[in-house]
Amino acid sequence: MIRPLVKICGLSTRETLDAALGAGADMVGFVFFAPSPRHIDLTAARELGRQAEGRASKVALTVDADDATLAGIVAALAPAILQLHGRESPARVRDIKRTFGLPVMKAVAVETADDLRGVANYSTVADYILFDARAPKDATRPGGLGRAFDWQILHGLDLPVPFLLSGGLDADNVARAIDITRPHGVDVSSGVEREPGIKDAAKIHAFVAAAHAAGATSPPTSRNPIASSA
Repeated sequence: MIRPLVKICGLSTRETLDAALGAGADMVGFVFFAPSPRHIDLTAARELGRQAEGRASKVALTVDADDATLAGIVAALAPAILQLHGRESPARVRDIKRTFGLPVMKAVAVETADDLRGVANYSTVADYILFDARAPKDATRPGGLGRAFDWQILHGLDLPVPFLLSGGLDADNVARAIDITRPHGVDVSSGVEREPGIKDAAKIHAFVAAAHAAGATSPPTSRNPIASSA
């Protein structure tokens, strides 16, 4: 298989962004959601965006943001991709893509196979699907919680757009996750932190190396198209 893309999400300092870029991350993610310990403001976004320019794809993560908020983020960060991590409907995803003229990554929360129902509706309007573990009912944010789901749910899954795997990944388990799901990419945040919101350079390097090594050595596998009713 082609080695998966690696996305390091929730970066918030020049030092940890440098670690991600130096390790060879393909995508670097920045969180614009106040309840998250990884949230950055627009001033930081401008600085970090300039630092990452031309070195990796910049991804702006938002949660049910309105157009005015998105416009400010786009102006400050100049992202390559907008990641929508809230309850955005397929129609909202389509409208955001049209309004801002940028590729969109839609996060889908997964706990059981039933959570794949409706994914086909998003795959017709989003450029990427990101599968993340479903947050507990009392959680204050939808992701970055260090929880994994049963990766077997995605085994053999095929979509008309690329998908990324997230949720509870780290350097120790990413090879197994890639082997089971064969994703287009993997996305990590809390799995490369020493405490919530504080990235660890050594863990970033270890994760990127493990993901790249897994992709280089994993044999190809057949995929079955996801049913249109899913």
